[in-house]
Amino acid sequence: MYAPAFDYHRPSSVAEAQRLLAANPGAKLLAGGHSLLPMLKLRLAAPTALIDIGRIDALHGITETHGGLRIGAMTTHAGVASSTALKKACPVVADAASHIGDMAVRNRGTIGGSVAHADPSADMPTVLTAIGATMEIAGANGATRSVAAADFFQGMMATAIGDGEILTAVWVPVAGAGTGAAYAKFSHPASRYAVVGAAASITLRGGTCERAIIVVGGVTATPTRLGAVEKALAGTPVDDAAIARAAAAAAGDLGADLMGDIYASADYRRHVTGTYV
Repeated sequence: MYAPAFDYHRPSSVAEAQRLLAANPGAKLLAGGHSLLPMLKLRLAAPTALIDIGRIDALHGITETHGGLRIGAMTTHAGVASSTALKKACPVVADAASHIGDMAVRNRGTIGGSVAHADPSADMPTVLTAIGATMEIAGANGATRSVAAADFFQGMMATAIGDGEILTAVWVPVAGAGTGAAYAKFSHPASRYAVVGAAASITLRGGTCERAIIVVGGVTATPTRLGAVEKALAGTPVDDAAIARAAAAAAGDLGADLMGDIYASADYRRHVTGTYV
């Protein structure tokens, strides 16, 4: 199908983009376009205008700041995956980005577009929640606010971004001594989206788990922390047996509102979650 008619704007600054949003009720921001353009063609979205933020220099690049790394919202997945700074400071983010979609998707799709779209099966929301990332949001009044990833994802493709606001960057912390993180996913063979994705951030002291954050995606509407798994790991020596015992609690920690489709039922996703945790 063909997309419905719309106006097209290409601002050169965040402030200009916000003025265009205010002047065009019903407009949508265009980042990489991998999610929005298919929705337009299927007539699932019919914005009055597209505001292309791809050429705003301030939204690109990765810089060190405040004990972490600031990733501009328009930084591509390929740019995240290849970043030497990220591989050193927070390698799980670079690793997860390297497994998003295929090369064409990674070269065009952006971290900000993925985060703002908040698809339940996307990889970055799960990983960013596990490592305690923060979202930088520019308000229509010129002020900037920060929202923790744990509070940012609020429902099925729903986030804390308000009317007239623009996600400008993602801030990720540098992993401290004794802390490591990893992400594993069961991918849909066509889209490479996560049927089930599990992210873990663990801090060890002398072989004992001091802190654990376990988050799963692709199973519920938002990234879900598994408190029972975290509790089972905390204060215990981390070996294969301890991990197996903790992971066994994952299925019971998901609640009743699980996603299911023709590829993988809710019961199947619940079962596979324990394996990937």
